[in-house]
Amino acid sequence: MNSADLDALIGQTPGGDPSQLIPLLQKVQEAAGFLSREALDAIAGHLGLSPAAVYGVASFYNQFRFTAPGRVHLQVCRGTACHVKGSSDVLDTLQRELRIQPGQTTRDGAFSLETVACVGACSLAPVVVASGPGVGSGSDFHAAMDQEKTRSLLTNLEQVTECNA
Repeated sequence: MNSADLDALIGQTPGGDPSQLIPLLQKVQEAAGFLSREALDAIAGHLGLSPAAVYGVASFYNQFRFTAPGRVHLQVCRGTACHVKGSSDVLDTLQRELRIQPGQTTRDGAFSLETVACVGACSLAPVVVASGPGVGSGSDFHAAMDQEKTRSLLTNLEQVTECNA
């Protein structure tokens, strides 16, 4: 998102009203995919807050991210049902195959990885949610995952990322 687009987006929200911080953070992240330092500074200036205060709020909530997501964003559910049914093995497989940790994006920008507390699909545990351009309906749930299914999923998704590179 360029500076002019960022300013236009932020300008849609009344200035000087700190109660608009979270909605504005959400709006910018939805448009840009993440919250850049430039965006945090612009939001701070618009709402009359310090950049540190804006970052403090944004970093408190795990819905906000500060790096660009990959073309395919993977979320591994770590809720109780998924944990009991082996989501740690699924996460380990993704980390090993992609060579990234949760919160990171692969060097080529193809994949990003995140752990989430619960995706609300406990009967399908363990679950991986894949989202991004070209991924089914934009967000696909993959159920009853294990190490083999996880490697197969990555193989299929690699084809998607190559087409959308």
